[in-house]
Amino acid sequence: MNNIKSYFSIEILKDIRFWIVLFFIIRLAGITNPPLEIAHNWRQTTVTMVARNFYELNNNILYPRVDFAGEKTGITGMEFPVLNYSIYLVSELFGYQHWYGRLINLFVSSFGLFFFFKLINKYFIKQIAFNSTIILLFSVWFAYSRKIMPDTFSVSFIIMSIYYGTNYFEAKNIRKKIYNLLFYSLFVVIGSLSKLPSAYMLIILVLFIFNKEFLLRYKIVFIVTSLLSILYTLYWYFYWVPYLVEHFGFWHFFMGKSFAQGISEIFTDINQTLYRFYDTAMKYIAFIFFILGIIIIKKQKKIIYILSISFLSFLVIVFKAGFTFSHHTYYIIPFVPVMALVAANSLSFIKNNKIVVLILFAIAVEGVFNQQHDFRIHKKEQAILNLEIDLNKISKSNDLIVINSGDYPTPMYFAHRKGWVTYNEKIKDVKYITDLKTKGLKYIVILKKTFGEEIKINYPVVFNNEDYCIYSLNKNK
Repeated sequence: MNNIKSYFSIEILKDIRFWIVLFFIIRLAGITNPPLEIAHNWRQTTVTMVARNFYELNNNILYPRVDFAGEKTGITGMEFPVLNYSIYLVSELFGYQHWYGRLINLFVSSFGLFFFFKLINKYFIKQIAFNSTIILLFSVWFAYSRKIMPDTFSVSFIIMSIYYGTNYFEAKNIRKKIYNLLFYSLFVVIGSLSKLPSAYMLIILVLFIFNKEFLLRYKIVFIVTSLLSILYTLYWYFYWVPYLVEHFGFWHFFMGKSFAQGISEIFTDINQTLYRFYDTAMKYIAFIFFILGIIIIKKQKKIIYILSISFLSFLVIVFKAGFTFSHHTYYIIPFVPVMALVAANSLSFIKNNKIVVLILFAIAVEGVFNQQHDFRIHKKEQAILNLEIDLNKISKSNDLIVINSGDYPTPMYFAHRKGWVTYNEKIKDVKYITDLKTKGLKYIVILKKTFGEEIKINYPVVFNNEDYCIYSLNKNK
């Protein structure tokens, strides 16, 4: 009996589903936390405010709106709001909560890991599929898969689409081909609309299009389906987004730079760019094995093809983003699955399984400890959680406000108001405030500790505590 129990326990540990489920559960810790962790709270709150506006104002998915467009509607061009709208749909059932976004992303990203394993397992030995999935799990994916951001969410759908795309080519009968082609198309649409750069991964399917083993007519059907699927994405990003910006008068979404400018910025800040690969992506231990994997793939054509076409395609994103790539951690996410595969392939050359297990354990420990800060909210950031409550004591929910949070819209989300975010220098400019007053500005919020620094201005104080001071433009001193 003990031998049977031991056998089953060992088999469970070899099952990737066990580890995906286990760390799904572990990452539920703090899942209801407000989006106030240090890394990209601003990016998360731009997602949540759009979701909340779908819930409270207008649920037309074609017109996402943010809260920091001042007197304007807030409707603006951005990523197609799949994640935002998912939060809204859940809110229709249970009432609005920002943390639904964390949970939705965690669910989808966990399925993404499983499909990544299934995809790698089709073309490599199971050990490589298992190890690459573990490496991906503890990469930058570990924290970002529970953030209210569309990055791992989008990549997960693209991985699913690649899996079904390969199934289409390999299916032996028409019914299975149609079934897999439909899922391929669906996931391409969702993944690429959610985050355009993730679509670069589809380049891997070129290997199947140029494979002489598959019939030409099936390749033509696949290419046409792919073009039709990506057409939705092209329409959204290159027609609808510019239309929303022009028509509603508020620019928010970053659509990249010219290649000349982007390349110049990348090489000007090359150290920070490289940092995204050797630190942000997988940390140091896994990156060492990624480099070793590059060195030892001389005769492994599958790895060479995947790495080469993926990296060259990803460079388009790097150069198009320029400075933004170098200084934002989430831009590297679409390339991390490829890095994880290459690193896992190098591990497969180690014949001692105990050593491999120790290396994977070290990768896991390094990944978790370097990302554990994302699972808690510092007391300093929690100060703005009562901002809405305090504003409700002195103002109406439709009163426009300005906050001294610089470029950060995070406090505006927690104020649950519309208005402007700007710097202290602007707020001290009487002409600037007078202009905003003509546009409907009613209150000025001066943050003292987090997202802003205290300044004194010559307006009546209507609320004051150790964290922020609220001034009214409606009252005389």
